[in-house]
Amino acid sequence: MSNRPRFISVAIVPAALAASLLAVSSAPAADDSKVKAGTQQVETGAKKIGQGEVGKGVEQTAKGVGKTVEEGAKFTGEKFKEAGKAAEPPAKSSWQSVKDGASSFGHSVKSFFVTLFTN
Repeated sequence: MSNRPRFISVAIVPAALAASLLAVSSAPAADDSKVKAGTQQVETGAKKIGQGEVGKGVEQTAKGVGKTVEEGAKFTGEKFKEAGKAAEPPAKSSWQSVKDGASSFGHSVKSFFVTLFTN
């Protein structure tokens, strides 16, 4: 066995697993099944390399890494979108806006007359 297949499995597998763990650990709400499928493909390819099926193992590992990175990026984008929506202030209903405006106007009128008659 040459050093090249071992180098590939030693370099690619940890990188792919780290990328998938970062993507998966960020939040459970979005669908992470595609990321997990890519991670599983990397693991299967790495096992094939370890069993001596270097050609098939490297091919499957490379495809798994690509799938994991692609789906992990999509998953992370979904999580950022969800986080952005969660950070937005809640929208006021039109009734709430009218009510707040009327209340503010009432306080202004009251304040005007109180200062007018107290001086």
